[in-house]
Amino acid sequence: MISKRDLLLASAAGIAAAGLRSAPAAELAAGTTTGHDMSQMPASWMGKEQIAFLVYPEFTALDMVGPHAMLTGLIGATTHIVGKRKDIVKSDTGLVFQPSATFDECPRDLDIICVPGGASGTLAAMQDDSTLRFLRDRGSRAKFVTSVCTGSLLLGAAGLLTGYKATSHWAAVSLLPLFGATPTDDRIVRDRNRITAGGVTSGIDFGLSLVGQLRDRQYAECVQLMAQYAPEPPYDAGTPAKAPGDVTKMMRDMFVDFTKDAEEIGREVYPRYRDG
Repeated sequence: MISKRDLLLASAAGIAAAGLRSAPAAELAAGTTTGHDMSQMPASWMGKEQIAFLVYPEFTALDMVGPHAMLTGLIGATTHIVGKRKDIVKSDTGLVFQPSATFDECPRDLDIICVPGGASGTLAAMQDDSTLRFLRDRGSRAKFVTSVCTGSLLLGAAGLLTGYKATSHWAAVSLLPLFGATPTDDRIVRDRNRITAGGVTSGIDFGLSLVGQLRDRQYAECVQLMAQYAPEPPYDAGTPAKAPGDVTKMMRDMFVDFTKDAEEIGREVYPRYRDG
C-alpha cells in the first residue's frame, strides 16, 4: 500500500518534472527508495530532521497527532514517539500509543521536540522528575522547542519558557507567568526557537507552518492538500471571544480545579528547574 510519504515523493517528482527547480540526484539523501524519478527534486525538499513527540499517560491525543500528521510529511525526517518507558500509553480519550523510544533512547540532539498537553495527565507529568529532566536536557539543545495546548505548562515547569512569549489552551494561558513566560493569546506564538500553540486543533496549524519554514511554501501546500486541510467548522465557538457567554462560563467553571492545581504544582516545581 502506498504511504503518504510515497505520495509526497511522487508529487515532488511531478513538480520537479514541470521544471520549477532542479538539483542533482547526488544532493539527495542516500537510501531514499521510490518508484519515481527523483533526480530533479529540489534539494531543499530533502531533510534529515530528528523529531521527538513526548507521550505520557492521559495526554490529549490530538495535541500530538495533529502536528505529527503534518511533520511526518517532511521527506527525510525521522520521527520518535518518546515515553518514559516503552509500555503502551493511553491518552485521555482511551486511544493507545506505543512509544518507539524511551527517554534514554531518544537522540540527544533533536531538531524538534514537541510536547502535547492534557488535564490530569499533564499535572502528573509536571510532577515527574524524570519527565522534566528529559525535557530540560533535550530542550536545551533542540533547534525548535514546541508545545500544543497545556503542553506549554510542561515546558514551563521544566524551565524552558523563562523569558519567552508563549501561549497555551485558553483556560491555562494565564498560568504562564508562573514559569517566567509572557502570556499571549495568539493561536501560534513564536519567540526565537520556542513555538507554542494554543488549544488542541492549533497543533495542526503549528505543524503545517513549521513544514513551510523547514521546506518552503509550495512544499507545505502539498502537505496541506494531501491532508485536505480546509476546515469549515459547523459552529463558530472555538474561542472564548466567539463562543456564547453561557457556553464560555460553563467551560471556564469546568477548569477551575485544573487551574488551581496547576498553579500550586507550578509554584512548587518551577523553582527547581528555573536555573537548570
